[in-house]
Amino acid sequence: MAKPLIQMALDSLDFDQTVGLATLVAPYVDIFEIGTPCIKYNGLNLVKELRARFPEKLLLVDLKTMDAGEYEATPFYAAGADICTVLGVSGLATCAGVIKAANAYGAEAQIDLINVEDKVACARATAEMGAHIMGIHTGLDAQAAGHTPFADLNDIARLGLNVRISVAGGIKPSTVQDVVRAGANIIVVGAAIYGAASPADAAREIRELVDAV
Repeated sequence: MAKPLIQMALDSLDFDQTVGLATLVAPYVDIFEIGTPCIKYNGLNLVKELRARFPEKLLLVDLKTMDAGEYEATPFYAAGADICTVLGVSGLATCAGVIKAANAYGAEAQIDLINVEDKVACARATAEMGAHIMGIHTGLDAQAAGHTPFADLNDIARLGLNVRISVAGGIKPSTVQDVVRAGANIIVVGAAIYGAASPADAAREIRELVDAV
C-alpha cells in the first residue's frame, strides 16, 4: 500500500493566519485542506494564494456542496484546487456534477459521508459513478457526543472500492496509527496540530507516527 497522505485542516477564518500555519507545517503534510468556514469566508483568493505558495502540495477545498455540483465546484478547480468535496446526502445527481467538474480539470472529487444514513450504499453508488475519494467524516458535533470514525472506516474499507479513503474526526497522535492500520489512505488532522503549542512539532510527530506504520 502506498504511504498514507497527511491532510492538514486549515480552519481559521483569518487569511494571513491560515497562510502562516500552512507555512509552518508544510514540510510534514501532503494536502492542505481549506476548511468549510475558511473557504466561505475567504473564497477563491485563498485557493489562489496557497496554490502559488505551495505548488507541490495538494489542495482540498471543503465545499461540502449540497446542490448545483458542477456549477459550484468548477471555479475552485479552475483556481487550482486538486480536490473538492460534495456531500453524499446531496444525492447522486449533485455528486455526479462535482465528479464531472473534477474530471474536466484532471482533479478529484471527494464524497463526504457525514450524516449519510447508509454510507455503504452511498459509497458504492458514487464510486461506480467515478468518485475518487470517500471521506469518512465524524464532524465536530458528533465528536462532542463521543462518536469516532472507526466503525465507518471499517465498513467502507472492507468494500474494496477503487477509491482512496480519507478519515477525519478528532485524529491525534494516540490514534493516528490505528487509523492507518484500519485502511485509511488520507489522514486528516486539525486541532491536534493547530491547537498545539508548536504546530510544526505536532505535525512532525504525526508524520513520524504515520511513516512508522
